[in-house]
Formats: sequence, C-alpha cells, structure tokens
Amino acid sequence: MIETKPQSDTGNSTPVKSKDIVIPILAWVGMLIISSLPDILSQYLIGQVPPWIDQVKLAGSVLFLGIVLAWKRIRPLWQYALVLLVFFLTYVVKQWIGQTSWWQDRFSGEDVSFFVGFLGIFILDFMIAAAVIAVLWVMKKRRQEFFLTRGQLDAPIRPVRWLGIREGESWRTFGWIFAVIASLLVAIPTLLVMRPTLETILLALPLLPVALLFAAINAFNEEIYFRASLLSTLPEIIGRSQAMLITITLFGLAHYLYGSPPGVVGFLMTGFLAFLLGKSMLETRGLTWPWFIHFLPDAVVFFSYAVVFVQ
Repeated sequence: MIETKPQSDTGNSTPVKSKDIVIPILAWVGMLIISSLPDILSQYLIGQVPPWIDQVKLAGSVLFLGIVLAWKRIRPLWQYALVLLVFFLTYVVKQWIGQTSWWQDRFSGEDVSFFVGFLGIFILDFMIAAAVIAVLWVMKKRRQEFFLTRGQLDAPIRPVRWLGIREGESWRTFGWIFAVIASLLVAIPTLLVMRPTLETILLALPLLPVALLFAAINAFNEEIYFRASLLSTLPEIIGRSQAMLITITLFGLAHYLYGSPPGVVGFLMTGFLAFLLGKSMLETRGLTWPWFIHFLPDAVVFFSYAVVFVQ
C-alpha cells in the first residue's frame, strides 16, 4: 500500500510506504476497544451495559498503547494510541465527576434550568476536548497539524459522483449545501416524531440562544475528539481512506445506543455526517467547515431538547 500524506499548511508532502496489513488491523482494534461496540454487544447479549465496562475499555486502551510502544513493527501508531488513551481516560474521569453527589446537586434534578443542566454536561465534555488538544499540541507542536485553525474555506473538493460533486467544485459552495442538507435530515424526522404544537414552539423560542450556544460547543468538542484526534494521527500511517472509515465507524457507533435517533438509523445518519465532516477537515485543513456542518443539525437537536423541556 502506498499512501501520500495530505497536503499540509507548509505545502510539503511526505510519501509513506507500507505493505504491513498488521498496522491498519491494529488501528481498527484500538478504536473498537474504546468505542460503543462493547456497550452495544452487552446490551443485546445480556440486556444491559455493565457498570464496569468502561474500566475494561480503559485497561484495554492502556494495553493497546503498551503493545504499540513495545512492538517496533507497529510503533508508527504510537501517537494514535496515545490520543485514544487520553480521550477515553478523560471520558472516564468525566463520567466519575458527573456521578458525584456534589455535581448532581448543582447540575441535575427537576428544579435545574435548561441552561444549568446542559452547562454541567458541557463543562465536563469540554474537559475531554481540552485534554485531547493538549496532547495533540505536545505531539504535533503546531495547532495547524491537528486542524485547530480556520482552514482554506474555498479549498477544492474532491469529486464524489454519487453526491453530484464534480471536478473543479469548491468547499465554499458545498460547505453550505452539506450543512443545510444535514440539518434538514435531522429536522424532518424530529418534527414527524415530536409533532410539536405552535404554542410549544413559541414557549421554547426564548431558549433558542441557549440551544444555539450548546450546539456550537458540542460541535467544537466532537470535532476535536472524534475527528481531529484521529485524522491528525492516522492518514499518513494507514492512508486517508482507512482513517476516514475508522472515524466514521467510531462516530456512528457512539450514536447507536445514545444518539438521536438511536439504533441502525442513528448509526447510518451519523456515519454519513462523519464522512462529510472528515472529508471537509482533510480537504480544507481546518476546523471551520466541519464545525459549521456539524453545528446546524446540532442546533435542530438542541432546540428539540428545549421544546421537550418546556413541555
């Protein structure tokens, strides 16, 4: 397999040659260890997700990093393995903090406002994004190397026939198109399921600025730890296509049990969204378009939460 590193901000391109199939296989294994796949299998096999499963995943990610560092043949995966460990370790810490009585007393309960309830969630969620940014910055030295930059908004977009994208098209056009389509794909089924009345929507309108704020934060956080983390450490090792498939699968699995909607539909919808987001990140070399394409459908989701809240 011969792969070429995506064009960087410095304009350099470094060919990476590898015929070792073990490296991509283990890259998949490392992702699946921390993914929601063990949760999904547990749910279907024993009817519940055991409370100790996160500890098993964490131990698995530590073991994965240890094997990568000890085995010279797969050592090129060390940055990927380290960022997976930091991502999941911080996630476990987040879960522990969120379950403490101190945190619950301040950010949970029926008397907590819409703003305060989600504020508690996103304080902890940003902790994960911040930890991933920190480890990527230490490893990569420059934020441009892990897409923490505006990027080239009018970058050319690689043709995709089944999406109607032809040679010579630009992200300045398709970024808007994808963002609107993604938001409609979320809005239409949401409206059909919820069937909110006009009165309920009007009651929820004062919460719209809060919903937009949290949609913006959520889009940023998830682009950092679901995409920038993997797409800055994997493509030059296993190739763009394999790296994209891994990010798509991780994002889709994360929404299988806990997404909106859950199940196969949620997996397919978020997997398709992950394809668009990863494509935009790699081709524009920045965070702006993936963040915006992610933000619009999230705005629909969080406003739907506001509608449920006022009900």
